[in-house]
Amino acid sequence: MSAAPFSERVPAYLARLTAALNVWLPAATQYPPRLHQAMRYAAEGGKRLRPLLIYATGEALGVAPRALDPAAAAVELMHAYSLVHDDLPAMDNDDLRRGRPTCHKQFDEATAILTGDALQTLAFLVLARDSESGLDLRQRLKLIEVLAEAAGSRGMAGGQAIDLESTGQRLTLAELEAMHIHKTGALIRASVLMACYAGAPLDSAHLAALDRYGKCLGLAFQIQDDILDEEGTTDQLGKRRGQDRSRNKPTYPSVMGLPVARIRAQELFEQARLALQSFDGRSAPLIWLADHIQGRNR
Repeated sequence: MSAAPFSERVPAYLARLTAALNVWLPAATQYPPRLHQAMRYAAEGGKRLRPLLIYATGEALGVAPRALDPAAAAVELMHAYSLVHDDLPAMDNDDLRRGRPTCHKQFDEATAILTGDALQTLAFLVLARDSESGLDLRQRLKLIEVLAEAAGSRGMAGGQAIDLESTGQRLTLAELEAMHIHKTGALIRASVLMACYAGAPLDSAHLAALDRYGKCLGLAFQIQDDILDEEGTTDQLGKRRGQDRSRNKPTYPSVMGLPVARIRAQELFEQARLALQSFDGRSAPLIWLADHIQGRNR
């Protein structure tokens, strides 16, 4: 691994991701063009934190970037699908995402539904069909398993269902954290684990440590998101601020209050860093990413 800080390699990793997405996403002119235009639209922009988490974990474990490219592309496609569907009128009914109209506003609601469906299935196609990474069949199957579980009823979809059911309800802190472990945390945790399974077999202690890092980071990310929804601006966030409050959704600030929510986020970021102690200097990319996420304003 290079002695330079991970931040200096981020542009190269983002370029790898963009190249992989361009390979796998159908051309905007390919039949049916409207759907493919919408897929590319939905997959553009964003923070790309989940793919960066895959590359950072891979660095810590000495996994070659080419072995990580399919997982990075797949997790970003899965994330893009989740945003398209979350924004739909039947879900959160948002009209702004990443500083521009949401997919159903830019195209139409039916196209947005199909776009999410197509992005999700494309994520699995990438993992099954990639021929450049050197992953064996056992690894491919494990990556598909991890991503499928993170996206399903015991992960993102389940968390979204709980979120919709909880509108207007008062949740305990434990109930709120359980919801976000599924809705937000599952895909962040899966990003870490997919990088683990793309490399050589890892002993149980180190796998558990990285799993804990992913869990703590996922919850910290969501608390921070809730705080930014209260304190950020629409220009900063690229989406309407205060949406959760306007919909009477339970959030960390509404359950704990802003000061306590900030403390809880700080605790979880620190727990994520502490989980990496057994990796010594190899954890630098993951520490940098935790610091980067903690310092974000969007």
